[in-house]
Amino acid sequence: MVGTKHVAAAIIALAVGGCSFTQDALFPAFGGEDEAEPAATVSDETAAAPEPIAAAPGTQPTVAPAPQLGQTVFVPTRTVQITDTGTEVGRRVSRLNDDLIRLQDEVGSSNQSLQTLRGQLVDNAQRYNGLVGSIQSRLQVGTTPGNPILTRQWNEAQALLDQISADIGQLNNLSNGVADDSALAAFILESTRATFGLTGAVDEDHVQLARLEDDVNRTVVLIDRLLNELNEDVSRQTNFVSRERSNLTVLSLAVKNGELFGTSLSNRAFASAAPSASAPPSLAGTAAARRPLVVIRFDRPVVEYEQPLFTAVSEALDRRPNATFELVAVAPEAGTPAQVALSASRARRNAEEVLRTLSAMGLPADRIGLSATSSTDAQSAEVHVYVR
Repeated sequence: MVGTKHVAAAIIALAVGGCSFTQDALFPAFGGEDEAEPAATVSDETAAAPEPIAAAPGTQPTVAPAPQLGQTVFVPTRTVQITDTGTEVGRRVSRLNDDLIRLQDEVGSSNQSLQTLRGQLVDNAQRYNGLVGSIQSRLQVGTTPGNPILTRQWNEAQALLDQISADIGQLNNLSNGVADDSALAAFILESTRATFGLTGAVDEDHVQLARLEDDVNRTVVLIDRLLNELNEDVSRQTNFVSRERSNLTVLSLAVKNGELFGTSLSNRAFASAAPSASAPPSLAGTAAARRPLVVIRFDRPVVEYEQPLFTAVSEALDRRPNATFELVAVAPEAGTPAQVALSASRARRNAEEVLRTLSAMGLPADRIGLSATSSTDAQSAEVHVYVR
């Protein structure tokens, strides 16, 4: 299997963003000429002195914004001063008031916990974004593969994302506690209203009950707002962590190769499209009649194809968010039967490697088909990438 790879100068035009790729070669399956050339070819034909590849369009360092959080401070207010009237109803009003005081104290404690967690989330998110931005900036200007400084920063970013995930768990626990408070508040409100129907009350009892009911109503509204903001915070943070875990996976591949790719392919619009009813049909039988999006020629031990492949697939998804892709392992037919068999095996291994690379870039496996064929025109093992 091919290990590390080497970039050929023949693919520089793709990385720089040639117009022919974007306008003419992105979706050749839709009415393209059979004799047209492939959209992009990765090989070593002119690799004597490869120029540095500029950052492809859409791959400039982009740092996710700090996750949005609610800003409300939830502090219960007290307006009722209960006095003992000496009646049974008056004693019941006092007990309900004591229950309300305990509930409001619990809401105040939940508010303090929420504000503390929000501060931690904002701090961790800012530190995370700073690390990711630093890694992306270093990759954009160029660095060595597996740079230990970037590896350390990536590990720190991963740890911060884990901490944000732990904070989300605490928000979930807090939300469950506030939901219990909401149920208690509803019970106190119902009990307060039911007390109006009890006999043996004096006028002062009903005056205090009316004021108590107002306080309970305000507390119910406050708890509902607290619960809504908590649920919104949990949802936003969960989406942020899910998105950034995919981006960190791609960033890990970028650090390993020493070049900037971009955000995870799983974060593009196609991820929300309806899944295909079945896997893409094999293109092995029609490969010669269609124009591939990218051709990767493994004609030397080291072929760097990741950046051009990422750029091509990104452009394809920008144009057609629900696109699927087919990888066709193409083996040359020249040589003895044993040589042909070895070439076919080598081509399949290369295609499997490309598939793993696309998966690491965030492309879901159910959007990728894999097949194999042979060709008299192929001089070495190739992998053709088709878009559907």
